[in-house]
Amino acid sequence: MVSPAIALAFLPLLLTLIIRYRYYFVLFYRAVLVRIWRDCVTGLSREERAYQYVLVHATPGDPDSILEAFDVWCSKVEYISNIGPKKGKILDRLLMEQSPLTVLELGAHCGYSTVRIARALPLGARLYSVEMDQRNAAIAEKIIRLAGFDDDTVELIVNPSDEVIPRLRADYGLERLDFVFMDHWKKSYCPDLQLLEGSGLLGKGSMIVADNVLFPGAPKFLRHIRKSGLYEWKVHRATLEYSKGIRDGMAELVYQGIK
Repeated sequence: MVSPAIALAFLPLLLTLIIRYRYYFVLFYRAVLVRIWRDCVTGLSREERAYQYVLVHATPGDPDSILEAFDVWCSKVEYISNIGPKKGKILDRLLMEQSPLTVLELGAHCGYSTVRIARALPLGARLYSVEMDQRNAAIAEKIIRLAGFDDDTVELIVNPSDEVIPRLRADYGLERLDFVFMDHWKKSYCPDLQLLEGSGLLGKGSMIVADNVLFPGAPKFLRHIRKSGLYEWKVHRATLEYSKGIRDGMAELVYQGIK
């Protein structure tokens, strides 16, 4: 039995920890506890709830309206780890600068970043979006079509990324990837980047953008790009999407090839 005096002695430490990590406690509450409770109450997945909200509040055929509805939902109703509007603007700028014709997205989730990328592409460009979770892919498909993008612009591939990447040339006739966006499992960043390097689809100037490299973090990925000598790269520092006080970053890599 802990005496009141000992418990009282630890109170300042406890308060210090709560204050220091308050943003992480808020994130845990919004991302985990609220999700569990609403899953039980509604019988729907978090992604299905977000889709229903977007369906009611967004304008069909208007990608900007779709993204705005998502941002309201994720910031004010229920947390979902999309790239969000702040880091999204960095992605928008990079896409505008690159004007890529062939784009690969790893991790469509529920379609937010897919729509964000597709709306920035030049005429005639094509986006191949990979999502391994079938339920999430079904939501993403609805969101993509609701935004007004057809199969000629966005092709959704429902399979694990490590199975898709080696088959991109044979199954989809790709010769080069101009732009790759990674926002799937962080532990897959490094092995998937190595698969891309071995695929022959990265050419000089191909750009890879990877979200959340600082939180939750992708240390093996960052270590690889530092040691490989294949890239010019930097990390755009930002806060975690739809959160305050949690530092994150998005990596920008430009492939230089073997020197």
